[in-house]
Amino acid sequence: MTLDAILQYLHISAILALVVFISSEAALCRPQWMNAQVVERLVTVDRIYGIAAGAVLVTGFVRIYFGTKGASWYWGNWLLHLKLTLFVVVALISIAPTLRFIRWRKALRANGTLPTEDEVKRARKLVMLQAHIIPVIPLAAAFLARGFGGKG
Repeated sequence: MTLDAILQYLHISAILALVVFISSEAALCRPQWMNAQVVERLVTVDRIYGIAAGAVLVTGFVRIYFGTKGASWYWGNWLLHLKLTLFVVVALISIAPTLRFIRWRKALRANGTLPTEDEVKRARKLVMLQAHIIPVIPLAAAFLARGFGGKG
């Protein structure tokens, strides 16, 4: 029981970190605020966001395999599959902004060029899309934890 509580705490902490850093990206990625410092900061924040996403995934799998309910209970529930699918969708969406932020930093360091307003807007749309999908995942988790979606 204690192990399960600690695993849940670690998973929730990782989720909160993920939300903090996607929110930071959304706040920073605005055309009117774009400058050299913001470009550098976006790369750093995005890296930490990726680390937090990795922590969410790892702590989630640790909960599945070492938590009280057991792996068969989780894997037999369609809500777990929904959560993982949404997580993968968010991860795939995150690739484009990550590559853009890195490209912006390269251009900035090479010749002082900042991204255009249009580039920033396109990156922000993808960041915001992620930020709007992420809250659905814990909703599915809340129902999953209460036994919804299981067989029988």
